[in-house]
Amino acid sequence: GISARFNYTYGMAVDSAGNVYVADYADHAIRKITAGGVVTTLAGSPGNPGSADGTGSAARFNYPLGVAVDQGGSVFVADTGNHTIRKITASGAVTTLAGSPGNGNFADGTGGNARFNSPRGIVVDTAGNVYVTDYGSIIRRITPGGMVTTLAGSANSEGSADGTGGQARFWAPAGLAIDGDGKLYVADSDNNTIRKGLPIYPGTAPSLLTA
Repeated sequence: GISARFNYTYGMAVDSAGNVYVADYADHAIRKITAGGVVTTLAGSPGNPGSADGTGSAARFNYPLGVAVDQGGSVFVADTGNHTIRKITASGAVTTLAGSPGNGNFADGTGGNARFNSPRGIVVDTAGNVYVTDYGSIIRRITPGGMVTTLAGSANSEGSADGTGGQARFWAPAGLAIDGDGKLYVADSDNNTIRKGLPIYPGTAPSLLTA
């Protein structure tokens, strides 16, 4: 309860048991709150930024912003300052799902070959695909195997335009949510709008139809 302390909380998610997971941004940690209000640190070391895989306090994050949780209880983190996407098991074991720590850029690819630029919002669908808002005005998708593709927008091409895939334009997209039909909702931050899109998968090049 009120005896717990946080330091600039941002994204949060709730699992099927009612546990709340919070990105404790300035503490560089991921916190867990039970339905009874008991707060623990799931992963990371408060006040100690960095990038390290490991279990519990041995792991390091660098200004995490977004948090999502899948149906199996795994937690996914947009590790903004590290330009990576992290995965935390229910036991607190942290691995890097995609991106390269400290290497902010734009590149599709698998695992450490992919590049993000300050990922922010994150959500996971029922099939285990992870969707991410990238500050460079694009929407990304990561498969359970770690393959990253750009669904919509064009890197560093800010604007506001509906369309499919690279024809769409966003401006510093932030929050992200998904409904029961698989439609994505994007808080298009600097456009002051809420966007709606349906992921489509023509062949091997998935994209996002926004409207």
